[in-house]
Amino acid sequence: MAIPLQFTGERFVPGTEGEIAHEHWHRYFFAQRYVAGRRVLDVACGEGYGSALLSQAATDVVGVDIDTATVAHASATYADCSALRFVEGSATALPLPSASVDAIVSFETVEHLDEADQSRMIAEFARVLAPRGVVLLSSPNRPEYSDARNYANPFHLHELDRDELARLLDSAFPARRWFRQRRYFGSALWAEQGGEAFESWSADDDGATRFGAPVAMYFVVIAARDEADLPPAEPALSLFCDRADREWRRIEEEAREVLRLDALLHERDAALDRQTWHIHHLETLVAERDARLGESEIKLARANEALASEAEQGRSAREAATAFESECKRLERAIAAQERIIAYRQSARWWIRLPWIRVKLLWKRMSGK
Repeated sequence: MAIPLQFTGERFVPGTEGEIAHEHWHRYFFAQRYVAGRRVLDVACGEGYGSALLSQAATDVVGVDIDTATVAHASATYADCSALRFVEGSATALPLPSASVDAIVSFETVEHLDEADQSRMIAEFARVLAPRGVVLLSSPNRPEYSDARNYANPFHLHELDRDELARLLDSAFPARRWFRQRRYFGSALWAEQGGEAFESWSADDDGATRFGAPVAMYFVVIAARDEADLPPAEPALSLFCDRADREWRRIEEEAREVLRLDALLHERDAALDRQTWHIHHLETLVAERDARLGESEIKLARANEALASEAEQGRSAREAATAFESECKRLERAIAAQERIIAYRQSARWWIRLPWIRVKLLWKRMSGK
């Protein structure tokens, strides 16, 4: 049973849709004509789907990958392919005898090595490749792939431009044919009677002009030790399309989704406008309420001041009444005392004591002298 591999965003796994599928499938289908009837080595074969495609045309294919789990997955997945086997190994130390293969395929491998290991990989290619053999290699074009897009692929250690890739191949494979690969969205016309000649146009709102090959996102190179070892002239243009048009369907679905989301956005904006009006209305009501509360607070403060004044006045009146009452009681007591004195002096007892009182007073005056 095959061990499932997770799509990391870099290593292609069948079933993944989009740009990466078109690019990877196209390279292997393009390579089939050049490996027909040959012993083939697929370096950094990954999941193994490409090696399986090559085995449909080649006499024997060996897929090499450095990851143990990946090799196990490929061996289990493509066990029914009799002309195909997978082994674990490094691109810089290939586990094959010298001069043991007629063609080497290595797509999107070189950029995953550092600069020193890139040279070692090419030297290993030269070692295991038999005389008259060919190499099919692809590499991202750094100025377009990374620089122009301000993009840094975390899986790439050392990307190359065209001149750097040419210098890397010069020592072992000076004979080369170059192809430019770039994902294409446009319109294609095919002649029903066949033919491999093509024309290309570039157009915008201002008109159309003849257009050569677009700037390469990837270079695909067929290389050999000698010009005579290169295969016969190949088609000037190779097109690849998805039979089920899954990518176009995905784009159309995304466009419909954009329209749906745009409609939802308009509905949300309308709802927000209604909510905004309601909020402004509530803010107006709150402002009116606050103004009325302010007026009420002023009136309440004035009323409290009036009550406080009245209370102060009432307190003063109560104090005055209390003082008046106290004075009345004092006068009543004084009057009562006078009345008792008067009553006493009108009694017989008073008149009997009066002479003696006068004698005492006279004696005090005389004693005082």
